[in-house]
Amino acid sequence: MASPNINLRDPVIYRILHAAHHRTGDQWCIYPMYDWAHGQSDSIEGVTHSLCDLAYEDHRPLYDWFLEQLGIYHPRQIEFARLNLSYTVLSKRFLRELVEEGYVSGWDDPRLPTLCGLRRRGYTPQAIRRFIEEVGVAKRENLVDIALLEHHLREDLNKRALRVMGVLRPLKVVIENYPEDQVEELEAVNNPEDPAAGTRKVPFSRVIYIEQEDFREDPPKKYFRLAPGREVRLRYGYYIKCTGVIKDEKGQVVELRCTHDPATRGGWSPDGRKVQGTIHWVSAAHALPAEARLYDRLFTVEDPGGEDFKTHLNPHSLERLEGCLVEPSLADAAPGSLYQFERQGYFCADPDSSAGKLVFNRAVSLRDTWARIERGAKG
Repeated sequence: MASPNINLRDPVIYRILHAAHHRTGDQWCIYPMYDWAHGQSDSIEGVTHSLCDLAYEDHRPLYDWFLEQLGIYHPRQIEFARLNLSYTVLSKRFLRELVEEGYVSGWDDPRLPTLCGLRRRGYTPQAIRRFIEEVGVAKRENLVDIALLEHHLREDLNKRALRVMGVLRPLKVVIENYPEDQVEELEAVNNPEDPAAGTRKVPFSRVIYIEQEDFREDPPKKYFRLAPGREVRLRYGYYIKCTGVIKDEKGQVVELRCTHDPATRGGWSPDGRKVQGTIHWVSAAHALPAEARLYDRLFTVEDPGGEDFKTHLNPHSLERLEGCLVEPSLADAAPGSLYQFERQGYFCADPDSSAGKLVFNRAVSLRDTWARIERGAKG
């Protein structure tokens, strides 16, 4: 009782609780306390080094004393600062609240920092290991920027993910001087970082879809994509020029009329003229329907810790895009398959995919858009 460490003053070994246990029912009413069970569990399991949070540093003398009194194999307990990531929470209690109160879809929700959530979103073991190796082990509490984890994911997926074309917000394009009944197969590179990945064939036809954001009727300065009278390059395809714009009754652009230059097949011109913009596309007759789930930071502040953490939840942490279209090579995309949607980001096929509709989770964008938004807000 005279010990300056309060944990050594007449420590409690067991507690009595007359309540139904979720596994054993009413069979037991005596339960071991953590300090008593911790060392014995480590000893029985043959743990050599028991790594704990800094909060357990004051508990180590009791951990050691129990093992010494029992005379059993004695592991070594070492305390270190826990990993804290920005814009998320790692506390199991906080994560459980988010799951049980329905703020997320489950423990494998891709917005959560759980291993099953990270796996479903498309994070690879290699990226996580490299991140942990760079962060290292510290004795001082700190907050690690989640952008570092995203950086390692981009570095890893850039080498391993197959490139494909997917249009998330489709805009119809009719190439008026292309034969109506003609279909070509254009050769596309699977991964420029990995020559062994080879190539694939992508169908091309008179009617294609491009991204809505790749067309501006009144383009701003330095906008190098498609606009009335302007020419752009279709990835792996032809140069096309916009000759007409069709709008609905609300004035929204719903269709573009274009012409193509047959001499520019493959994306280059024999007369040497150059275009600055290259956009991706899918063939209307061959594209597959898909849903894209775009995930963002779970919280709006760097450090959401504290009992009021749920007040900082990001209401825009998930955006579901229906009506997306992807190239036909993705027909057999297995859950967990990783791809780079060209110019869009890295995506992972979700277990919710079905034969009628593919579902892809965005693992990470091609660049850190969040940082750019923050810089703009501060400016």
